[in-house]
Amino acid sequence: MSRTLITSALPYINGIKHLGTLAGSMLPADVYARFKRAQGIETLYLCATDEHGTTTELAAAEAGLDPATFCERAHKVQHDLGRRFGLSWDHFGRSSSPQNHRLTQQFARQLWEAGFIEERVTQQVYSNTDRRFLPDRYVIGTCPHCGYEAARGDQCENCTRVLDPTDLINPRSAVSGSTDIEVRSSKHLFLRQSVFSDKLRGWIDAKKGQWPLIVTSTALKWLDEGLQDRGITRDVAWGVPVNADAWGPNPDGQRPDVEGLAGKVFYVWFDAPIEYIGVTWEWADARAVAAGRTAADDQDWERWWRLPLAADVTYSEFMGKDNIPFHTVGFPTTLLGVNEKTDGKGVWSPASNAPWKLVDELKGFNYLDYYGGKFSTSQGRGVFMDQALELLPADYWRWWITANSPETSDATFTWEQFQAQVNADLADVLGNFVNRICKFAETRFDAAVPAGGEWGELERKLAADVDAKLAELTGFMEGREFRKATTALRQIWVLGNGYLTEAAPWTAFKADPQRAGVAVRVGLNLVALFAALAEPFIPFTAEKIAGAVGAPFPGRWPAGGVGLLDQLAPGQAVRAPEVLFRKVEDAQVAEWRERFGGPEA
Repeated sequence: MSRTLITSALPYINGIKHLGTLAGSMLPADVYARFKRAQGIETLYLCATDEHGTTTELAAAEAGLDPATFCERAHKVQHDLGRRFGLSWDHFGRSSSPQNHRLTQQFARQLWEAGFIEERVTQQVYSNTDRRFLPDRYVIGTCPHCGYEAARGDQCENCTRVLDPTDLINPRSAVSGSTDIEVRSSKHLFLRQSVFSDKLRGWIDAKKGQWPLIVTSTALKWLDEGLQDRGITRDVAWGVPVNADAWGPNPDGQRPDVEGLAGKVFYVWFDAPIEYIGVTWEWADARAVAAGRTAADDQDWERWWRLPLAADVTYSEFMGKDNIPFHTVGFPTTLLGVNEKTDGKGVWSPASNAPWKLVDELKGFNYLDYYGGKFSTSQGRGVFMDQALELLPADYWRWWITANSPETSDATFTWEQFQAQVNADLADVLGNFVNRICKFAETRFDAAVPAGGEWGELERKLAADVDAKLAELTGFMEGREFRKATTALRQIWVLGNGYLTEAAPWTAFKADPQRAGVAVRVGLNLVALFAALAEPFIPFTAEKIAGAVGAPFPGRWPAGGVGLLDQLAPGQAVRAPEVLFRKVEDAQVAEWRERFGGPEA
């Protein structure tokens, strides 16, 4: 039996995440993880907070806390909100964990000793006003490629080009806004990405047609423009220390300049992806402690990452489009580098250690925006996870976000569309079906699944139609096409409503109670089916639906075919649930637009 490893892009520690973060990584990863578990496949879904860098230092200082305390508190908040949204992480870790520190330092040492990291004296931006070196993202200026005037020193959000701070036109400090900045020399480590260009191109070319176009086209754009070596250290205090004094010589016999690298930490985009492996180690250690052991054996977590132990693992990553380059170039270069060694003259051979696994399936998403403008953590624009849960239960948001997943283009959130869609899909189609058939079974069939009676042509046609649509839905889920999957699921709900309208058990009950009983039994089996199919999308409501007819929860993803609508035993108790979804009213929309803004926002 194959296994499935799933990671979603690590949410940054500074602040509560908005709906766009959910849409672009964590929620689709959860939907997929729930689906794979329902198929009976051993599944591990992992995520963590991304905690290092100057952004954290500044946020901590603003809160009057040291970075470690700030991160600990913020992690608890993000973990709690994720659970309240139904995110079924097997573990939610931290990039500041001891496990990630050890792995990051180990990988850097191996890359140095293999000749894939080199020292360079760089020109770093220093703010005289702030009296500190400025990390890349804290230098703001005009992008030299597209003219965007608020480009950061690490990447232009407008054209997605990777930048260095010295590339920017009219640079200024993002901390103070001061233009009193200068360039100073500083020694740093560079990952030699350029030597992996051909290997990366061959790997990415092989993924064409398997990965979304936005993923392969973004990666190939980087390669076509000429892959640059990347600085992987920074002059900040909060991060993974370089620890170069533990390194051996590189292939040329050189040892690192320990004094020149003193006080440096690794760039957050070097250590954060390594946390995908680190959080697996954290998960294994947590399980070991829960079982009464002090720590996990290496094989407990390496079986998900190191070949041949992980030969049966399919690894899927989920992320927004701004993260694609770091996952198709940066992190793969790290893993390729530690998987191989060279004599420094281009002769390659496998490293002596077992190789690390690269990603198999990479799902990239476009942006979810707010009335055509960007959700923004820093500017507080849009709806954030804590605010969303103040307004409505999680399943309203989970359904709308998944049904409008920004898979092939950017998607837009508006209160008006949100109201129309959740009212139609959840209240009118799903909720109405479950409530009316369960209540009728309570009042007319002693709150139990009716027995007796034979299927007619109507039931046989329904079963065939549902079976066909189930196959379509399953295919979309396997292909991680979640927007299409919600459409297929809604169509199954519509088939159920259409059947009840035509079978009309409430009308048939007086003249032919047995015929009405057949329709009710089929309707209640549809309720059980709806619960199983809805669980990946709206798990809290799916549990209530399953409970109404005594179906198992979480259930297995149905295989289809014979017996699809004949799962409940006659006599099984039925209990109509409370109203599953209350409609969003016009007055609520007006109130929320006033609070969060409409198009003018």
